[in-house]
Formats: sequence, C-alpha cells, structure tokens
Amino acid sequence: MNKEQLTSMLKGIGLSKKDFAELANISYNTVNNWNDDNKPIPSWVESWLDLYIDNKECKELKQLLQETVCQK
Repeated sequence: MNKEQLTSMLKGIGLSKKDFAELANISYNTVNNWNDDNKPIPSWVESWLDLYIDNKECKELKQLLQETVCQK
C-alpha cells in the first residue's frame, strides 16, 4: 500500500489520518510521516483497514436487522 492508496482508502471510509491514528493507537505524527520511500506504510495497515471496513459493515447490517425485527 502506498500513501496515495492509504489516503484514498481513509477518505472512502470517512476517516481522517488523525481518526485512524487514534483508532489504531499510534501517533498522528507517525501516520503523517509515512511515505513511499523513506518510511513505508507498514504491512499491517491494509489488513487493519479491511477489518475495520468489514466490522463497520457488520455493525450497520446488525442495526438494520434490529430495526426491522423491532418494527414487526
């Protein structure tokens, strides 16, 4: 994953770099300093974001199902 992909992925899920840093429990400066040459983005970031997206989708689906069941 390169910096452009990270920025795009974060934007797509509505997270800022600061939000991501807080959720991942890392320094914002660390995230901000990642680049494609000197400080590459760690390999765990992409899978972390994939799991975050999956979890967010599951929570949204669960909420929708609860609302549907409770309405009946």
